[in-house]
Amino acid sequence: MTGRVIVVTAVHAPSAAHLPDAHKSLREQELPPGWEWHWLIQEDGRTDAVRSHVPDDERVSFHQGRPGGPGVARTMALAHADGPYVKVLDADDLLAPGALARDLAALEADRTLGWATSRVLDLLPDGTTTGFPGDPEAGPIERGALLAPWKANGHRTPVHPASLFVRRGLLLAVGGWMALPASEDTGLLMALNAVSRGWFTAETGLYYRKWDGQVTGQAAHVDPVEREARMAVVEGRARALAEQDWKRPS
Repeated sequence: MTGRVIVVTAVHAPSAAHLPDAHKSLREQELPPGWEWHWLIQEDGRTDAVRSHVPDDERVSFHQGRPGGPGVARTMALAHADGPYVKVLDADDLLAPGALARDLAALEADRTLGWATSRVLDLLPDGTTTGFPGDPEAGPIERGALLAPWKANGHRTPVHPASLFVRRGLLLAVGGWMALPASEDTGLLMALNAVSRGWFTAETGLYYRKWDGQVTGQAAHVDPVEREARMAVVEGRARALAEQDWKRPS
């Protein structure tokens, strides 16, 4: 075997029922010969509400831990990650066909790339999808290129952090996901871009499910005081990393 792609999913009780759909999207992925995926599902808490939704598959591992939010759950899952690459998959989202292979091909072909993202479509409750204008051109995203457009666009990243594929060593080096009540994935993406080049694939890589129970749809997520504080910490970390001039060795 050449290697393993570790797919990391944080889950809590309200989103657990979507795990079988996420599993189906994983089973439909095709990787090059010698490569395989392993799915680490980490519950954000210790309840009896999630385990029954975890697929019976030898390629799937399930762990629980103290509740601390999705960033904490994902970071704790890294204790069990034993492959060179980590792919994020939220419990309620779906991988598009070919997503893992495209991400893997990009980073295997260019050692100067530390991470990859792809086009994301919203998956609406009626089964239709909708995209976003303004995706970047397919190809490399240079180190530090995301910060200015992120600020200019109301702290919305030009690429979607839910589609992240990253070298495990780099992910660990920047400390995993940020210790924030939300936007922890945006904080990680901005930190990664502060120290490493990335890649954007224009083909759809993820279907981002929109539903009533999702955390990003709750009022607390858009509270202006908290959001301003979160964005200040995200920006501060990215700028501090850039000013230290630390970068991932190629």
